[in-house]
Amino acid sequence: MTPKKRILSGIAASARVIALALFLLFAIVPLAWIVITSLKPPEEIYTFPLRYLPSKVSFAGYAKLLRFAKFGNYFLNSLAISLLAAGGGLIISVLAGFTLSRLRTNPKIKSTLLLLYFTQMVPSFLLMVPLFFTLSKLHLTNSRVVLAVVYSATTIAFGAIMAKSFFDRIPASLEEAALIDGCTPLAALFRVILPVSLPGLVAIFSFAFVNVWNELFLAVMLISSDSKLTVPVALNSFISKAGVSWDVMSAGIVLALLPTMVIFAFGQKYIVAGLTDGGVKG
Repeated sequence: MTPKKRILSGIAASARVIALALFLLFAIVPLAWIVITSLKPPEEIYTFPLRYLPSKVSFAGYAKLLRFAKFGNYFLNSLAISLLAAGGGLIISVLAGFTLSRLRTNPKIKSTLLLLYFTQMVPSFLLMVPLFFTLSKLHLTNSRVVLAVVYSATTIAFGAIMAKSFFDRIPASLEEAALIDGCTPLAALFRVILPVSLPGLVAIFSFAFVNVWNELFLAVMLISSDSKLTVPVALNSFISKAGVSWDVMSAGIVLALLPTMVIFAFGQKYIVAGLTDGGVKG
């Protein structure tokens, strides 16, 4: 390598490091500020000049959140709905993705795959009004189970596309050997193919869970009872004409981040492996 190329390579490497450092800074600073605000005594949140660190750690915001705002109930609602929606979406996505993968030469399967890609380009807002009127006519609004089913339906198209890409990389000879040994096609899928596809399954479930956990508009539209609200709706309700209770809001945001942080912390290895294995060939 010539000296000129070495200099250019060094500049490029330095630029990448600086860009990643800036991205990390912009990602961490807001989160750190929210955590610090949640631990400040209420009287120090609005002080001027601004106090960056609390004089003493206070959990008053968390106490208000759990005692008066019924946040624990909202948290359990979101957790149950997200698990049910992500789990249901995963099962259907796996079955659909396996079918799309193994019958990919069929013209009808190709048309179905194009339709799934098309659904990813349709703004979800266009479907909200007809969905609300349909569920209202059927008296299916204000139900956590129905909300979970709707969420599950929204995750299937993307999940099926991801699952197909994972199954495309698994040799068909594995299931053929299982069929020769006496397995049914469904048994071969669950006993042979899915254990090999564990990273992909974790990736599909994680993305579905996070998308459902953070969703606001469908929950606002379909849930009206206070006891059935989800975490995003509860956080949104903390904003009123009188202002924002920042200690309670910050505490709520910190608690709302915990499930997604846990999922990505424990499933990071599988998620990265699943995304790598499911990459589309150029």
